[in-house]
Amino acid sequence: MRYLRYLLFPFAVLYGCIMSLRNFLYNVNIFKSTAFTIPVICVGNLSTGGTGKSPMIELLVRILAPNYKIATLSRGYKRTTRGFLEVSSSHPSTEVGDEPLQFKTNFSDLIVAVDENRRRGISTLLGNYPELEVVLLDDAFQHRKVKPRCSILLTTYDDLYTKDFVLPTGNLREFQTGAKRAEFIIVTKCPQSISEKKQFEIAKQIRPKTYQTLLFSSIFYSEFVISQGKRKALKNFNNFSLVTGIANPKPLVKHLNSLKKTFDHIKFPDHHEFSEKELELLQQKDTILTTQKDYMRLKSKLDVKNLYYLPIESKILNNAIAFENTLMKHLA
Repeated sequence: MRYLRYLLFPFAVLYGCIMSLRNFLYNVNIFKSTAFTIPVICVGNLSTGGTGKSPMIELLVRILAPNYKIATLSRGYKRTTRGFLEVSSSHPSTEVGDEPLQFKTNFSDLIVAVDENRRRGISTLLGNYPELEVVLLDDAFQHRKVKPRCSILLTTYDDLYTKDFVLPTGNLREFQTGAKRAEFIIVTKCPQSISEKKQFEIAKQIRPKTYQTLLFSSIFYSEFVISQGKRKALKNFNNFSLVTGIANPKPLVKHLNSLKKTFDHIKFPDHHEFSEKELELLQQKDTILTTQKDYMRLKSKLDVKNLYYLPIESKILNNAIAFENTLMKHLA
């Protein structure tokens, strides 16, 4: 597979050039971007999946919700419905997508919507909620039809976009130069004890512009595992099957191994929709631990009493207060 990707290098160059031309046409206003009367914050990446967009959206919700009336808007990846749909906690993940359902589950008062047409989605939200003050766009860095007030670009500690190339040779959706559109570049999934020396080395690779703020974040795991109506201390939770359908389960596996947990790992692709045969296999397990995103898809399909998920939070490791203050300035 690796060598095939190298053979496809000419197609990668062509794809990258097409994306660059598209960006140029937006930059010179031949293709039109719509700016809205309220701030729109875009969260996204250059690479395909696995950079921690959902935990970052939730971090922004925790920062902004005390002071602003906010909504999140996603396309609702792999949902069976079309058009604009406001998410309720009773929706099945198949209708709204697992990540939007997770947002609504974690923040019951939050306005959560899905629409593959982000411009229409924002307009509908403003029509339904005239008091709305901020919209968070999930996974929309390449969605140029909307002009955000600020953009947050995510790249993972173990897989910086500076070391990658465009599809199909690499995993980037556009050339690395696309990063210049971001006001914030956040290196996600860092070790919690990342040194200043390592931060400096990464900064030299990324080389942020003078108008860009470079930050480092890490995933923090809960001390409890959660199921419907109950929770258990993670320290007492052992001998289970770990089921993941996310782009990069390695940090979670590493965390559980560091706690010396005994488990078998059943790995599926990102946003995987489980087949009847796979569900029958999982149904035979005594205890299952999964991610909250996977839990959104599994909870209505499995009759397993011991189906749990491990909550996570993203936190800024350096200059967290400065991040909040700079973010607020973009919203002023």
